[in-house]
Order: sequence, then C-alpha cells, then structure tokens
Amino acid sequence: MEADGGPPSSEAPDDRSQRGSIASSADVVIYLVGDLSPVPLTVEGLGVVSVQELARDVRQALRIPEANQDAFALWLCSPLLELQLKPRHQPYKLCRQWQDLLYRFTEASAEDISQDEPCLQYRRNVFYPKSKELLVEDQGVLRLLYEEARGNILSDRYPCDPDHWTGLGALALALDEGPHLDTQTLAAVLKEKKLVSFLPASVAFGAGGLLSTLRGRGRRQAALEHKLLDEYRKTCSGASDGPSLLHQYLGTCHALPYYGSAFFPGEIDRPAQGLLQRGRRKVVSVGISLDGVYVMDVKEKHVLLGLLFSQLSWDHSYPEEEGDSHVLWLEFDGEEDGTAVNKLLKIYSKQAELMSGLIEFCVELSSPSGGVASAAPQDGAGGEEAAPRRGRLSRQDSVVCSRVQNLSTISYVDTGKEIKRLKPRRAASFFSRQNTAPAYATVQGGDGLEQG
Repeated sequence: MEADGGPPSSEAPDDRSQRGSIASSADVVIYLVGDLSPVPLTVEGLGVVSVQELARDVRQALRIPEANQDAFALWLCSPLLELQLKPRHQPYKLCRQWQDLLYRFTEASAEDISQDEPCLQYRRNVFYPKSKELLVEDQGVLRLLYEEARGNILSDRYPCDPDHWTGLGALALALDEGPHLDTQTLAAVLKEKKLVSFLPASVAFGAGGLLSTLRGRGRRQAALEHKLLDEYRKTCSGASDGPSLLHQYLGTCHALPYYGSAFFPGEIDRPAQGLLQRGRRKVVSVGISLDGVYVMDVKEKHVLLGLLFSQLSWDHSYPEEEGDSHVLWLEFDGEEDGTAVNKLLKIYSKQAELMSGLIEFCVELSSPSGGVASAAPQDGAGGEEAAPRRGRLSRQDSVVCSRVQNLSTISYVDTGKEIKRLKPRRAASFFSRQNTAPAYATVQGGDGLEQG
C-alpha cells in the first residue's frame, strides 16, 4: 500500500496532527496473485477507509459480477505474515501496527521485522465454499482463482500426486500457449520457460539437492518434458476453450482436500528414536479450510495428518513459563497396539491463537444450527455425556492421506471414570492441568484476524 509521503515508522506528537492530511488522498496499489497486473486506486480518506470500501472499489475496477463478489477478500501480506482482513478493518491503521503484529505472531528477528513491509492483496476468500466456486462462469473471476491455485501448486503449498501435477501442468501449458501447438513448438516453449513454470518446484528441481539435480539433470528433464507433452496432447485432444480449461484446472485442484485453505507455519515433535534425537522438531504447514485441518510436512511435501472438523477436537494454550511455546492441540481417534485410544498432537506456533480462532469460526459456519460444535468433554473425565467416537483414520500411499505413524503424539484412553495415559506422565504435562482448566475450551482470537 502506498500513501503520499509514506507512513512514518515512528510518530512524534506534531506528526499526529498531520495524519489526516497525509492520508486524506492517496494512491493505493492492490496486488493480484500471479502475473496479473495490480489494481491502482485513488482513495479519499485513506486513514479511515475500511476493507469493505476498498474491496468494493477493487471489484468495480476488475468488473467482478455481483454473484461472485464474496469469492475474494483483501489480505495484508508480506514474506513473514499473511492475514485475511475483515470488512471492518482499516488497512492503513493495520499497516502502522504491522511490526507489533509481527512480534506477536511470528518468530522473526528484530532486524527482519524492521525491514518487512506488507502489501494489500486481492485473493480468494477462505470462507468461500468450493460448491459455489463450481458455479462460477465469469472468465475474469475464473482467471483470478486459477492464478492463485497455480501459484500454490508451483510453490508446493498444495502437495499433490504425479497424476495431479502432470495434468495440472498440461492444463497450464494449454492455457498459456493455446491447446493446438505442435511438438516442435511445445519443445521450444518448454526450453524457453522451463519446467518450473508448469510443474511444482520440488518436481522440476528434484528432491535430492543441487548436486544430484545437476548429475541427473539431462535424463530427468527429458523424462519430465516427455511426460508433460504426452499429457498435453491428451488434455487438448478435445480442443477445449479457455473457460473450459480453467474449469478443468480448478476442478482438479478441488480434489485436493486443502484447496482454499489458510496456511500457518508451525512445528511438531519428531518421534523419538534415541536419546540423541529427543527434542527435535519437524517444520510443518497447517492448512485450515471450511472442511477441516491439514498438517503438512514442509520438507517431504505430503500430508501428515488430515482431519475433518467432525473428526477432531482442539484447543490452544499460551506459554506458561519463559521458553515455552504457544501450542495448538489437536485430538483425534487412533489405535495403540490394537487398543482404541485418543491421540493428542502438539503444534508449536506463535499463530496458535489465530488457528484456534479460525477453526472455531469454520465450525460455526459448518454447524447446521449455527452453534459451535462440542470439542470434548468439559471435565476431562468422559462419562455418559461423552461425544460419540469418530471414524478411524487409514494410511494410504497418496501424498494427501494421513501418516499418523510418522507423528509424535500423546496417547490415552478414556475409561469413563478417568483418563488413563498409555505413556509415562511428563512433567507439567497437558493432562496435569485438566483439574484447573476445562479441556478444549474454544478461544476468542485477539482481533479476529485470519491468516493464510
């Protein structure tokens, strides 16, 4: 966001009296995802303009049909933090508070925080149902959705299997270059634009590091190009038009359970395999959509745990002592040596509060009565009013399926009278606090900000 003179980094008393004149009229740039041109706007009263007013101006500039106006939202984004804004938020004020937000919700260093600058982005609304997206016919809206989905595929934010990324790459190639190119022209296009323009980075560059990529570069490149060209010919055999190709691309993405999610950084404990490996953590990305929660391995590009809201309970806790972490707790059904157990997964993240608030809101939206679904027995002891057991999770080969056996979880059984742990009690454990605080109480987020 750009304002005349730029927002000051620190504000002296005399500067406050000039704030109204600084923000009275300003040029604002709203960025779009992908290679689409940004939207320039001239805004009156920038200091007090709301997201609702700005979004209306963006929709008019982009000619978004009224039927699709809720498909997108304004986000405040930087490399360190992404926040979907609510209609009542005032972007100018949030920009002035950006450093405070970074200290609150990220682990970034003071130097990185001081140099970080947010921008306003017009992106898919986390709360826009896929069922409504399937009905979109406007090509401009489809193009915006496609560019964002494609960016998430290429950056590995949406992990996918070979049949998905090959088909999506072929569709992207057809959308970029047309559906009727001959083999020679296609080969020239791939040589100029590189595979990374159409396939996920982990696929195009390989997973074995730079040296292994260089050693097998020729063979790997040729095999991927051949696979992509074959899929292109199959995809374009029906001579599809632009809107149809866009629908096919988005329809394929809809098969990914985390499509349309907001994403949060976090860490989980690695399973202990010896004294030297205790205390190590794995970096994960947590996707939260209208349907559920998905924990993904950032390095391996696959799902570790995927749960619908009907399959999980949740809570979040603040640090109790210096050095402790903010934690999002996920509880789900599992099995331990043939015994049905409850499992708890700890996700360490300074954005646990944001995640908990988003889960709560999504549960409210998905509840037929509009109320919050019960997350767990309130006294931690089960009893006659305990919620019915959820369906078991199964292990499959696809990257989108859960790998529960790769998780370090806390397992316990609920006997109806007490919680019986299946592992030794840890000092200051989660269960030792259940007598003083209700289990899985839903938490109101500080300012209700959602993140992607």
